[in-house]
Amino acid sequence: MERTYADALDEIRNRVDIVDIVQTRVLLKRKGQNWWGCCPFHKEKTPSFSVSPSKGIFKCFGCGESGDAITFLMKINNQSFSEVIQDLAKQYGIELPKTYGQKKDNSEEKQKAREALKDACEYYQENLYSCPEAKKALEYLYSRGITDEIIKEYKIGYSMKQYSALQENFKDKYTFELLEKAGLVLTTEKGNKVDRFRHRIMIPIIDDKNNIVAFGARAIDEGQNPKYLNSPDTILYNKSRILYGINVAKDAIIKEDYTIIMEGYFDVISAQANGLKNCVAACGTALTVDHIKLISRYSQSRKLYLAFDTDSAGVMATDRSSAVIKEAFQGLGDIKSFDASFSSMNEDKYACEIRVIVPPQGKDPDEYIREKGVESYKKYLQNAQLLLDFQIDRALKEVPKTASVSEKISAVRKILPLIEEIKNNIVQNEYIKSVATKLGIDETALVREFNNLSRASVQERQQISPIVTKTSNISEKAQKNLLSLYLTTERTLDYHVLSEKLKQVKFTEKNLIILKNTIDKLVCQVNNDNEKLTDALYVHFAEDSELKEIITDLIYLSDCFNNLAPNDLEAVIDENISRINAYNETCFEKELKTKYSQANSEEESIQYQKQLIEQLQKKLKTGD
Repeated sequence: MERTYADALDEIRNRVDIVDIVQTRVLLKRKGQNWWGCCPFHKEKTPSFSVSPSKGIFKCFGCGESGDAITFLMKINNQSFSEVIQDLAKQYGIELPKTYGQKKDNSEEKQKAREALKDACEYYQENLYSCPEAKKALEYLYSRGITDEIIKEYKIGYSMKQYSALQENFKDKYTFELLEKAGLVLTTEKGNKVDRFRHRIMIPIIDDKNNIVAFGARAIDEGQNPKYLNSPDTILYNKSRILYGINVAKDAIIKEDYTIIMEGYFDVISAQANGLKNCVAACGTALTVDHIKLISRYSQSRKLYLAFDTDSAGVMATDRSSAVIKEAFQGLGDIKSFDASFSSMNEDKYACEIRVIVPPQGKDPDEYIREKGVESYKKYLQNAQLLLDFQIDRALKEVPKTASVSEKISAVRKILPLIEEIKNNIVQNEYIKSVATKLGIDETALVREFNNLSRASVQERQQISPIVTKTSNISEKAQKNLLSLYLTTERTLDYHVLSEKLKQVKFTEKNLIILKNTIDKLVCQVNNDNEKLTDALYVHFAEDSELKEIITDLIYLSDCFNNLAPNDLEAVIDENISRINAYNETCFEKELKTKYSQANSEEESIQYQKQLIEQLQKKLKTGD
């Protein structure tokens, strides 16, 4: 018997771990049974995005977005349902029905692009040793301590000077269009078709699944610009979401539970090749929030070391990167700001820890490791300052020993906003005391200035408008309450009994009517098993995002009604039925009044008047 679409979808849903899926794009922190983070679908500072691993669903209590793992991937990647299912089926090795996914998609094209990049990498590697013109590239690599073993391990190669050498080599295997989609060739403004990389050292960029997705290309000749030329964003590659070296670093990050973020390809290669494996670098772009989310998948403590150059550009990169890290972890807790033992009581609240590695003499990591060795570098790693200490010390070092009043004020203006970020009052006071002493200013005056800054920040935060959330009428809420009773994990009422009771009420909201009718059909198949019912509903409405969102809401709502005693459950049902009936009667009464006032004839007017009187008498009898 041929495997059905429902069978395959059910298996995919059972295999998917929603926490793993969501953590690729959202930084999560466990609180109780659920995981929480800042919603990726709207801007927020306080986490309102909840993921329930036991239920396999997510919900944002700020903007209302909700669903299962498949919904999340559809929304976050802007993919169709079919695309997500095919990606997950391939990932888990699940066979889909032959008739499924007949629509053309780009999965085959992506696979061909991967093959082209792999072949190109081997081609570049061969060039490095076989082409006479690559001699200068090889000499440069050797001069940087890159041995033949390292070249082989990191698949380093060389692109030839000719304008179409790569195209010519692969003309019988790949079309120009495919090579272009892989980022290997381009069309110039004059319409010429040329290789993108020429006369450069080729460094393959490999993702966390060990696929070559792009290249970083280093210039060889003096005056050859740009110094580094990187692949453009393609169907396989987004430079804002991948880190160089992550394929090697990920296992070490898991084991060591910290990450070193460096600036360049050779910094990472030099560190990893010498045994410091948990190092990564951004690929031709500044560090992004998505980069931090990628790292956080592999580290529990989220301890991050910034190891940029010590020149002015490197210092700016440290400030910029630290700001990105803070943005990524915003709302998940404090950034560690003090090493003294008395602050350890709050350690479990730290969202992350940021430290800065600063070797002496202004050397970048690659240069320092080559000259002094990796063990010497590790000593600076072990003694790396917390970001806050690094930034404050840097501001203080800029103040001359015989500083003027204006120079001290300038330093205070740089330092106080840093101290203001600390959430621990004791730690704040310690820093204020230390800064006042080092600058030779009155501590009381500095405290007063700090308090003024804090008050201004509070006023600014209070001006931020709250998010407007979705609302629904009393009847709709009551209808959802009743439907959620089917999804409680611990119930004292049989599905068939519940269905009989709900025949007393008229559901009025279109989607809830559809959902109720579907549940009525499914209760005979699931034998009072709420997990089977939930799975069946998600499969039935797999491609209806609106109904899947309602199902998710009902699952969260069902928690309120778990473990109710039979009498209490009866009371809940009766109360919600009464609310719906009362709301429906009120709506009917309003409708009659409107029709009465807009009647076109005396006969119509009398008819509506009679109905209104009947409605009033009904209310008097029931005591409403």
